[in-house]
Amino acid sequence: MAGDLEVALLAAGAADQVTLGAFRRPGLGVATKEDLTPVTDADRGAEAAVRHLLARQRPGDAVVGEEMGAEGQGTRRWFVDPIDGTANFVRGIPVWATLVGLEVGGEMQLGVVSAPALGRRWWAQRGSGAFAGPLGGPGERVQVSATSSLAASQVSWGELTASVIEVARRAKRCRGFGDFWSHVLVAEGACEVGLDPVVSVWDIAPLQVIVEEAGGKFTDFSGQARVDGGSAVSSNGLVHDEVIALLSGR
Repeated sequence: MAGDLEVALLAAGAADQVTLGAFRRPGLGVATKEDLTPVTDADRGAEAAVRHLLARQRPGDAVVGEEMGAEGQGTRRWFVDPIDGTANFVRGIPVWATLVGLEVGGEMQLGVVSAPALGRRWWAQRGSGAFAGPLGGPGERVQVSATSSLAASQVSWGELTASVIEVARRAKRCRGFGDFWSHVLVAEGACEVGLDPVVSVWDIAPLQVIVEEAGGKFTDFSGQARVDGGSAVSSNGLVHDEVIALLSGR
């Protein structure tokens, strides 16, 4: 039987086949959801492909997805964001990814981020380190940077708010890479801080374990280590307290 990480990688691969086939394709179906964010035929098709694979490989597990909601019950829950960065996908920008994460007993145990248009994946399993590499190829272990002050840091964000601007203003360099990319860049040591002021659990569930296994820290804006707090801060850990203090107005 395939292990959980292997299942997650297989699920990401199934999604990649759907999303890459639809990316920059003429006639892609695009709709607007109630929250005014876009959803495409590829979002729905990719999530359906992931759910189909999980139903075969882990039939007793629950699944929570952005487009198709929650299904099943139990202490094992898979979180699926079929296309994180749908707005980029629609505009032909290659910065988007499928996110797959597994929670067991209330703790995220593994995460996979697959960005096929970038030709790259990131993955981690609790206690085994974080890795990145080309699609279908071997991965190399990644780790966060050793930068110890915000003044020397690079900060990335998903959306600009007053508190995010305050953090960015104190940093050496700031760029809005956004979505999953901010956080995996932190895990790789290319950025020190990733900020998302408004997120849903499927947007960040796999990112927490990737950042933490790379030696970093991942919390909500209040400093709580959780993926359901509605916001997300990833960092190399060394500048985390300084960032949280600014976000809290302290």
